[in-house]
Amino acid sequence: MQQVKLTYPLNKDQIPDGPVVLAMGFFDGVHRGHKAVINTALKIARERQLPLAILTYSHAPGIVYHQYKAGFKYLTPAPRKAAIMHELGADIVYMVSFTSAYASQEPQDFVDNFLMALHPEVVVAGFDHTYGKKDVATMERLPEYAKGRFEVVTVPKLTVEDGDGKVSSTYVRECLTNHKIEEANEALGYTYTTTGLVVHGFARGRTLGLPTANIDTPETEIVPPIGVYVTEVKIQGKWYGGMASVGYNVTFGKADEPTVEIYLFDFDQMIYGEEVSVRWYKYLRGEIKFDSADALVDQMKQDEKDARAFLAQK
Repeated sequence: MQQVKLTYPLNKDQIPDGPVVLAMGFFDGVHRGHKAVINTALKIARERQLPLAILTYSHAPGIVYHQYKAGFKYLTPAPRKAAIMHELGADIVYMVSFTSAYASQEPQDFVDNFLMALHPEVVVAGFDHTYGKKDVATMERLPEYAKGRFEVVTVPKLTVEDGDGKVSSTYVRECLTNHKIEEANEALGYTYTTTGLVVHGFARGRTLGLPTANIDTPETEIVPPIGVYVTEVKIQGKWYGGMASVGYNVTFGKADEPTVEIYLFDFDQMIYGEEVSVRWYKYLRGEIKFDSADALVDQMKQDEKDARAFLAQK
């Protein structure tokens, strides 16, 4: 897969020659709704024996306008998003740097000066995708701006199973922040994954006979809220089952900031400084302040039993 970083105005020398089928969207999370768009574009591309190109963004457009007072947290940071797109069959990923200059383009200018430079034969996007001001830069009006130079395919809304709401990045975020990990994974179509660095902690788990890996997670990634979870951790290319505790260590005196500590099953290696990936499968329980270390250990052993049972059946 070829990944091309684009800025505005375009340097057209960066653009490969030849027509493509182009999918458009921010695609944070690359959830099942996004996959419907990408898979539709892939099917058309393979039928026409053309490359599949994806036009997406390296950062959330709203960041430029300070729309997120608490900062923006990604479901899939740009490298992870590109990796998933590669897995889905993308031949080219255009990673656009969203700037105020880029955003100032009128819809017709965007199509004439930016989109056409990517050589689209077909453009595919979701029903609610916009490429400028929401009232005029709609998928309904894209054929008008295309002026017959490319075909437009609009992918309809994908609804949540057992509901009428759409599968969206917002819905996935709401699930994650409300401990609904399995619902989030259903909407994503894969297991939600974060990254991090293994760092030194208080080593309390080791003194209790249940050593944990302390994960320093980037501030720009969404970590599930306080609680205990079934997880897997990828270390040096291999996945290990475990259970994660996100919390303040209230049994031993509340910490200033929440930590992510993961007890890895059947694992006993020194891994400080390792970059790891964490898959989040299921919420087990909330954080509890225990009366004693023994009571905490008893609960952790029960959590381990529950987590192992879940992982054995997944």
